[in-house]
Amino acid sequence: MNKILPSLILLSTLLAPRLLSAQQITYSEPEREDSRRTNFEIIGKLNGNFLVFKNNNSNSAICVYDGSMKLVKRVPLAFMPDKYINVDFVAYPDYFYMIYEHQHRNIIHCTAVKLDGMAQPIGEPMELDTTQIGFAASNKIYTTITSENKQRIMVFKINSKNSKNFLFTMLLYDNNLNVLDKHRIYLPMEEKNELFTDFLLDNEGEMVFGKYLRSGSNDYISRVMLVTKDVTADTFSVKDLGTGDRILDEIKMKVDNTNRRFILTGFYYKQKRGNIEGLYTVVWDKGSNTRLKETVAIFNEELRALAKSSDANLKMAFNDFFIKNIIVKKDGGFLLVSESLYTTSRGNMFNRWDYMYNPAFGPGFYSPYYYSPYYNPWNRNYGNYATRFHAENIMILSFDKEGNIQWSNIIPKSQFDDETENLISYEMMNTGGELHFLFNQYERRNLLLNDQSISPEGKITRYPTLKNLDKGYDFMPRYGKQVSSWETIVPCLYRNYLCFAKVDF
Repeated sequence: MNKILPSLILLSTLLAPRLLSAQQITYSEPEREDSRRTNFEIIGKLNGNFLVFKNNNSNSAICVYDGSMKLVKRVPLAFMPDKYINVDFVAYPDYFYMIYEHQHRNIIHCTAVKLDGMAQPIGEPMELDTTQIGFAASNKIYTTITSENKQRIMVFKINSKNSKNFLFTMLLYDNNLNVLDKHRIYLPMEEKNELFTDFLLDNEGEMVFGKYLRSGSNDYISRVMLVTKDVTADTFSVKDLGTGDRILDEIKMKVDNTNRRFILTGFYYKQKRGNIEGLYTVVWDKGSNTRLKETVAIFNEELRALAKSSDANLKMAFNDFFIKNIIVKKDGGFLLVSESLYTTSRGNMFNRWDYMYNPAFGPGFYSPYYYSPYYNPWNRNYGNYATRFHAENIMILSFDKEGNIQWSNIIPKSQFDDETENLISYEMMNTGGELHFLFNQYERRNLLLNDQSISPEGKITRYPTLKNLDKGYDFMPRYGKQVSSWETIVPCLYRNYLCFAKVDF
């Protein structure tokens, strides 16, 4: 008996990682009010419950689900106007802020309200800012960005009435919505084709974004500048990154709060409308306000062979890839995740320069005078063409703190859908020891949710079919949200009704 017990303990220890890696899915019950036309946003996990915002025409509500995804309460939002332009959420462990935008006559109001874990208001709604306009707004004007630690929140708007001198209005708050800074600053726009990257906020409250120039037929980047605004500064700091003669594609940015750095990266070409050759990266040091590193990673033939789709040649292997995620490591290195995305159509052919997966604002995204850099792909309109959307292989690159490639790997997949992107692409979940990628794949004519992960060393693991994967549920992983270190909420459709599934890792 004494010999058997240690053996059992050893066996259970060896099996523990496999037992713990089993995923479990729990579904919410479909509600008759919610259909595929329902607007929604997953707020997060508060006090052990999961909160989801839903809007059906003029009715807005927050649904509170317990740990078993049973509906605890559907809370109508009586303070919300019948029509709103946009809504954002900033969630904490036991409360959250709802920042919404609506129009009354010729005034756009940006309002915030604090709610507890049961979606009950804490105090009265607070007006943050107003904008007078002379038209009925359909696109959002205000944009909300938060720092990684959620201790800083910024709400800003951009007035582009003067095309050569944009006016930024920025309001910076702490996690209690106390005003820390308010500034109105002009940013000169030297060229007509100048655009912006995503806007970011670091943990110290500094705003950072990229300004770049698209040359030629609006299809390649010839100049990139880093724009920052310190907490108390009354002007923008603009630094020309001097990318040389490299022809760049889309620019993505990430804040490295641990090492006080900003990372800018993008694919590059050797010639106009050429093939993607590799990745260009600049690391900017915040302390010294100088460029710390500039690196170029050339994609070799081995990686091209892994990345390419079945009908592509090696030179064109990366022409459909778009950067989706940048994950910063504690030592200053980072992981870059990109995905192959393209469309085919009988009425119109989109190419890379038409179908930028996350375009910064530019022609087509303007609201007269005021505009926001973000839009909701859920409502994206592609016209009357018969369009097929494709989402294929995922590439993961690991860089050290010097900007050199440590390893690279590909998660192979092939997805397509007609007239909609809702069921394709992936959700990424960071469990600490692995990055999990959830995506749909056809298996024996059934669309099943798959889970593949990659380790810190670049090893890919394909997990068995998720438990409790019921038939009839169509998952939309691209709209999922990680709500804890081991849980994610994924929206799904069941007989045209919207519902939600909790996936436990």
